[in-house]
Amino acid sequence: MITTSKQRREGRLRRKARVRRKVNGTLERPRLSVFRSHRAIYAQVVDDTKGATLLAANSLKLGGEDPVPEGLAGKCAVAYRVGRLLAVQAREKGIERLVFDRGGYLYHGRVAALARGVRDGGIQF
Repeated sequence: MITTSKQRREGRLRRKARVRRKVNGTLERPRLSVFRSHRAIYAQVVDDTKGATLLAANSLKLGGEDPVPEGLAGKCAVAYRVGRLLAVQAREKGIERLVFDRGGYLYHGRVAALARGVRDGGIQF
């Protein structure tokens, strides 16, 4: 018998594969990949032509208190801050446009907050 957690994970991996068939990152427009755990959120900018990670940010290494928009609290606020941090790193490397890969997660909650933070940081999807 398959447990509920295993079913959810397999479903997310199927959705992730479906998204990845359509989304590809290049050097001009790299892919922003998101992984969400119960405790943290991770994001990385990937060039799929080289198979290399260009940038990475996560909620475990955040420092300081950046202002967040009204209405965001808790883990969503942390995800927003990760997005802003990633946007700053991307702009320093000269990256202006990205392709968003939600990783099989719904575009809702923490994933949407991270995307909002990246957009507010001046990066286009």
